[in-house]
Amino acid sequence: MQSESVESSESMNFMRMLLTLMLVVLAGFLIIGIALPVLPRYVHHQLGFGTFAVGLVTGAQFAASLATRFAAGRYADRYGGRRAIYLGLLLAIAGGVFYLISLPFATQPITAIALVLIGRAIVGGAESFIITGGMTLGLALAGGNQTGRVIAWVGTAMFAAFALGAPLGTAIFDHSGFAAIAITTALLPIAAMLVVRILPERVEPSEQRGTLSLALSSVWLPGLGAAFNGVGYAALLSFSVLMYAEKGWGMGWLPVSAFAAALIAARLFLGQLIDQSGAIRVGVMFSLVTALGQVLLCAAPSPWLAAAGAALTGAGWAMVYPAFGSEAVRRLGGTNKGVAMATYSAFPDLAIGLSSPLLGLVVSAGHMSMVFLWSAIVVIMAVPIALLASKKP
Repeated sequence: MQSESVESSESMNFMRMLLTLMLVVLAGFLIIGIALPVLPRYVHHQLGFGTFAVGLVTGAQFAASLATRFAAGRYADRYGGRRAIYLGLLLAIAGGVFYLISLPFATQPITAIALVLIGRAIVGGAESFIITGGMTLGLALAGGNQTGRVIAWVGTAMFAAFALGAPLGTAIFDHSGFAAIAITTALLPIAAMLVVRILPERVEPSEQRGTLSLALSSVWLPGLGAAFNGVGYAALLSFSVLMYAEKGWGMGWLPVSAFAAALIAARLFLGQLIDQSGAIRVGVMFSLVTALGQVLLCAAPSPWLAAAGAALTGAGWAMVYPAFGSEAVRRLGGTNKGVAMATYSAFPDLAIGLSSPLLGLVVSAGHMSMVFLWSAIVVIMAVPIALLASKKP
């Protein structure tokens, strides 16, 4: 009875720490989320630049995040996840400062957009350190027993921040302009830093730290599995609203909302399934769920059935990403959790970034739903990849 009481107490302490960590990640990614719907409007309407410049500013964060992932993983493994989060929040403050510095140069658009680009790139680096530090700290606190749940729940906080950040950022911008966005970006990390102090640090000392070549050779199979599934995620976000408009259904928000609701529900209620049933088994099962969702989106005769397909896609992606991520952590070794997650995350990030324009090339006007058939074919390729991963150490 006493041992059961101790285990129950340890479980409660871990859950409290995990929820606190989720709150920190939520705050950290609100910094990113509030700017997502605002920067295109600011660059296009107020600074007067065209769509290429809008894409450049949007892509700067993605490129910087991808470029700094491995460095963030190495830092988190060496100095601890909490210090990595701190560094990410400091970078976010610096990004907000560059947004602020750009404001007096609104009449000199070239200078203004250069400063915004620098700020955006710094915020992209902040994203890497916050999420990689959060994952590393969570996995270290879990002690290897709840890897799947940690990846699922911390990732849920990130998605929730994006969902909340978009309307919040729009409201702030419409009411007070870009200056308020810049001030919020610079000040919100300070509040998050106060919460980070509550979390304990946990660094696993090791003389053998993962190199990039070792990380790639260890995690490329689960990384590919996540990348193929990421194509379904990208297809839904890029083309579902256009498909609804093409079919005259209206309610363009419905598939995205169904996707997000199913993703959050699956991660909160099924996150423990990965640790109980095994990462590869869950990866195979939910890759099939994602593919089924894409097929239903393609063939649905009504907006509600298409929304059901979007929900299946959300549930599939919700479980596939942490399942293959758990396998990546297992393969690289316990003292390289940050490097494992950083390298693994680069695979779906790159796939999501590249697949939207590539899918756009293979679909013609009037046949928007066919994009989901192509994406389903790509997603299903994750199944043999997962089966191959199960046969390799």
